[in-house]
Amino acid sequence: MKHSINPSRRRFFAQTGAGILAYAGMPAWVQAMSGMGDMPHLPPRKASPGFHADVEIDLVCKPSAVSILPGQATQVQQYVAKLIKGPANTLSELPGSYLGPVLRFETGQKIRINLHNQLDEPSITHWHGLHVPADVDGHPQYVIDKGQTFVYEFEMLNRASMNIYHPHPHNTTAKQVYHGLAGAILVNDAEERRLELPGGEYEVPIVIQDRLFNANNQLIYAGHMRDRMMGFYGDRILVNGRPDFQLEVASRAYRFRVLNGSTARIYKLAWDDNSPVTVIGTDGGLLETPIDKPYVMLAPGERLDVWADFSGRKVGSQLVLRSRSFSGVLPGMAGRMGGGMHGSVLPVGSDYPIFSVKVIRQVSDSPALPKRLSQINRYSLKDTANPTKPVPIEISEGPMKMQLNGRPYAFNDVLPSERIPVNTVQLMQIFHGQGGMGMGGGMQHGEGRQGMGMGMRRGADDSAEGGHKMGGMGGGGMGMMMARAHPIHLHGQYFQILSRNLDGGQNRDYATVKDGFIEGGWKDTVLVMPGETVKIIKPFQDFKGLFMYHCHNLEHEDMGMMRDFSVE
Repeated sequence: MKHSINPSRRRFFAQTGAGILAYAGMPAWVQAMSGMGDMPHLPPRKASPGFHADVEIDLVCKPSAVSILPGQATQVQQYVAKLIKGPANTLSELPGSYLGPVLRFETGQKIRINLHNQLDEPSITHWHGLHVPADVDGHPQYVIDKGQTFVYEFEMLNRASMNIYHPHPHNTTAKQVYHGLAGAILVNDAEERRLELPGGEYEVPIVIQDRLFNANNQLIYAGHMRDRMMGFYGDRILVNGRPDFQLEVASRAYRFRVLNGSTARIYKLAWDDNSPVTVIGTDGGLLETPIDKPYVMLAPGERLDVWADFSGRKVGSQLVLRSRSFSGVLPGMAGRMGGGMHGSVLPVGSDYPIFSVKVIRQVSDSPALPKRLSQINRYSLKDTANPTKPVPIEISEGPMKMQLNGRPYAFNDVLPSERIPVNTVQLMQIFHGQGGMGMGGGMQHGEGRQGMGMGMRRGADDSAEGGHKMGGMGGGGMGMMMARAHPIHLHGQYFQILSRNLDGGQNRDYATVKDGFIEGGWKDTVLVMPGETVKIIKPFQDFKGLFMYHCHNLEHEDMGMMRDFSVE
């Protein structure tokens, strides 16, 4: 690139009120890459002669045109796949969708995927949720250019679960996902199969995304700095890549495999007749027992396994899955405006339909909901290598700043706290620092949580040592006034949620979301509300190397809210 910006001038812009407007007028690439270092570009990985695959797939990412709205076709980026070797049910298309095919694997299979890049830009694919070696996890250093091929080889070590594949190039992940590059991965195993859960036509992927179109049916994406800071929000909900989605069902039980595939939008899912949402699984597979919820929160990158039973409903009856109203995930005024320059038609936290279900035929038999679903070995503090010193993940933000542990992303910038011994189980603590309005200190090189800037000072035990509560959802200082919710995703193995605590106790905003969290299963993405501290326990087993963690508000990730763990 020929453009450049002086670092000291960049800091001036980022830390002054006048700089907000001036900086917002700069080219989008400057805004996105502010403070972020260059990424190395490694040679594409080749096939290993000694790896004998049970399944082999050619996966191509390419430009395409798909009819989404009536009239002109929409230009998208799309995954297409061809099965070279393996069971016939390995690939299944979503009819009429720009989304990639559903990939279905079995625990224990050896898998080779040949990624072919036919885009006019670099890309690489990340297997979100899968426990794979670092060199096939889709780290941005492995991006390939147009015409190149990257070969992934790994054994499926995951339990039965729904996972995701999507691009992960440096600075352009959000844009590529927004333009269509995403798909679902379904893993099956013997434990799940014994339950005889609804399958075939009765197991339905539900990928929820919001998009914004112009008058010619072409996608509009973030063109303003505010869209990046808040996250980009569309005005139309698509399910499986289709608008006004209606699912026709029989009067029996179904299994909905639900994925939030939006780049930023958070949903509060509930049935319109107030019947409970029956959840049987989360990101990392089945829960131990089913849970009934009045609603469930679903942030970008999170998944839900929902038992939807239409037994006893008459032919012709309809049910609508809605996103119900909630508050507190965006700074006050931004939330009311919709969270983006184009988002006012469908404000974040408003009430709107996702899709409808219509019963079209009566059947007499339906499977029963199992009382027991799976066995989960729960971690406790005594299982961790660091029970009294959690690994910190500090969220901080401000004008033109999106950071973790006080720093924007830079390659080869691993802090001491981010170096993790392999084959250990780690206690981790995700919390909001005081980085708002450019005044926060952030942690310096993993030194802990003390001296984090204005407002409250806290130790690793979550105890408040004083400070004045201001704005937001109970946080301290201007940082919390500017704070928003962040879905934090950790690459590699799933984790378990140990606890959630809100600074200053619950409030009206938190009351609108608190009953929608599910904490008893395996997760790889967790929504952290403003002022909230979430403790998790995560294993780092089998594989050494760099594994990313980042905000799954993908605009925030591209702005620097991303870091590496070095597993050593």
